[in-house]
Amino acid sequence: MRILVADDDPVIRYILQAGLQRDGHEVVAVGDGQAAWEAVQQQPCRLVITDWVMPGLDGPELVRRIRTAGFPWYTYIILLTARSDKADVVSGLEAGADDYLSKPFNPAELRARVGIGLRILDLEDRLSQARDQLAVLAAHDSLTGLLNRRSIREYAEAALLQAVRAGAAISVILLDLDHFKDVNDRYGHQAGDDALRLVAETIAAALRTGDRVGRMGGEEFLVVLPDTALDQAVAVAERIRRRVAARPLTLPDGTRVPLRLSAGVATAPPVAPALDVLLQQADAALYRAKRGGRNQVCAAAAQESPAPTAEAERRTA
Repeated sequence: MRILVADDDPVIRYILQAGLQRDGHEVVAVGDGQAAWEAVQQQPCRLVITDWVMPGLDGPELVRRIRTAGFPWYTYIILLTARSDKADVVSGLEAGADDYLSKPFNPAELRARVGIGLRILDLEDRLSQARDQLAVLAAHDSLTGLLNRRSIREYAEAALLQAVRAGAAISVILLDLDHFKDVNDRYGHQAGDDALRLVAETIAAALRTGDRVGRMGGEEFLVVLPDTALDQAVAVAERIRRRVAARPLTLPDGTRVPLRLSAGVATAPPVAPALDVLLQQADAALYRAKRGGRNQVCAAAAQESPAPTAEAERRTA
């Protein structure tokens, strides 16, 4: 652990530094509160041991600054003081200190209180990791690992807004796995799940840096292509279609199941529509690809509206 020690008494500072280093810690030792404040801003020190009375910036004020700095990590602070009055101790804790140690201190007690701090910081780190993992799980589809419907729509909304501000093109592709119901019916739902995972992997690998893909539900996927004109988006969709067609699903018994995609592409005009309008245009183009024989890419015509039976067509595809 990287530990910051702040004390204006060089003897106490040396004792603290030597003891902590013997326990294997990296120690930054400074002689006043201002130097301590500058040190924690330059490089994270997860644990701080600070004297109460120091020239310039005292211990409680250093604690308050650390607490209000908004650092992305938690700093455990032990206030070192010769004051024995309980009101002073309470005042130091209210300033934001986690613990205090009275002077003169016992080295064994110092080691024990630092150990408490380390355990709390370890718990804080594990809780933070758990929160991050939950956030990832909440944003991603559990089967394919792609962004889920809510997350890909949120990304598309933000990308569309950015495109409007920058005056740039933005395109979307709606992709639907052809005859997916037949895969489930003939080979079982495990094969269907494997097919969706394989298609998701293939789509993601075919995209460029900055593009995003998410699973909209069932066998339908949405690709968002920032700064991409219609002809470029059609080329991306065609690349995806070809790569999926070239990667059949291989079942445990060796059976190779061909996979095919239909795609509808739409691009926002200079005055970008709402996301739902753009998706409706892509949906209408996807419907034409389905009606036209599947395994093909269709681009949306200007002001194109979705066919009323598009969703029903996909459910039986």
